[in-house]
Amino acid sequence: MHAVTSSDTSSSGTPAAGVPTITVPPSLLPRDGRFGSGPSKVRDDQVAAIAGVGRTVLGTSHRQLPVRSLVARTRAGMTDLFSLPDGYEVVLGNGGSTTFWDVATTCLVRERAQHLVLGAFSEKFAKATAAAPFLAAPDVRRSEPFSAPTAEAEPGVDAYAYPHNETSTGVVLPVVRPSGLAEDDDALVLVDATSAAGGVPVDASRCDAYYFAPQKSFGSDGGLWLALLSPAAIARAEELQPGRWVPGSLDLLAALAESQREQTVNTPAVATLLMLAEQVEWMLDRGGLEWAAARSAESASRLYEWAEASQYARPAVRDRTLRSPVVGTIDLDPSVDAAAVRAVLRANGVVDVEPYRGLGGNQLRVGMFPAVDPHDVSALTACVDHVVSALS
Repeated sequence: MHAVTSSDTSSSGTPAAGVPTITVPPSLLPRDGRFGSGPSKVRDDQVAAIAGVGRTVLGTSHRQLPVRSLVARTRAGMTDLFSLPDGYEVVLGNGGSTTFWDVATTCLVRERAQHLVLGAFSEKFAKATAAAPFLAAPDVRRSEPFSAPTAEAEPGVDAYAYPHNETSTGVVLPVVRPSGLAEDDDALVLVDATSAAGGVPVDASRCDAYYFAPQKSFGSDGGLWLALLSPAAIARAEELQPGRWVPGSLDLLAALAESQREQTVNTPAVATLLMLAEQVEWMLDRGGLEWAAARSAESASRLYEWAEASQYARPAVRDRTLRSPVVGTIDLDPSVDAAAVRAVLRANGVVDVEPYRGLGGNQLRVGMFPAVDPHDVSALTACVDHVVSALS
């Protein structure tokens, strides 16, 4: 079988030289072929909102009521979606989750953090606190990709950081406070929820910062971070910031103050806010987080059951309890050229099932956020079967 790379498609979407031309029957194709793990599928109604409501807010001041109302809709929607306890705040800032790692490093970690590293994104946050000259070396607990370590109370650690869902591998973790942590310990729990928020059940009271960007379950664009902050997290920022030099772009207390005024510190991408507000309300109208999580779980069930029954595929995450309902990674047998499969799928309009760079092997990685129809996930598996048969 001809070997290709995951980039072996032309800019037009047709296979590059050397990749067989295979036409997937239209009856097998999903109605929507977008399965990206972020950016993810954007619903047509979100795009329509940009063309409709967007005409009154795009290109206008973000300090005025029309744009501030989008921030208010988002904050109120997140409060309802996550059933936030009293005292929790929904805070927004520019820069995405990558920026929030730096915000947390400067404003939330007092002296030392513990990190669970189980993939590319959890690794990046660990590197951020390790590089901070005002912090002690972090306690880093690692596992092999597609598995997970466990958080445990450690003397001297005042912030425990881990992902709810590791996007690069498709491993999901429970949101809980570390084992052995005393009731009177004021350590914070910081949870990267970028690919979990909105698609995986969570009790926000079990952590102090549940932070994410909107380009996954919320079907929006990147460049924005949101954090659900507990009173303890806010108190930590109030404790630390006066004694530290904090760049203006990372000032958590400033972001909190502006969010409470229903705006952001700096000019936001208004189209991103509009798509985000529309998506949150779409979820709430259908039953909220319970409905959204059940929809992703149905998609995941279809993907994993197909892989377990397949002669050539199997879930990359062997432990069923760790398998993500929003990002599914599937190993293909070495006899199947996954890159060729992905290239043919892309040429047929089924896109973005590539594994994460540097981690994925002979794999498919499938985004199954709430906007993705579970029937389309079943159609995807049928397309994979067709392509693998044709290639062989």
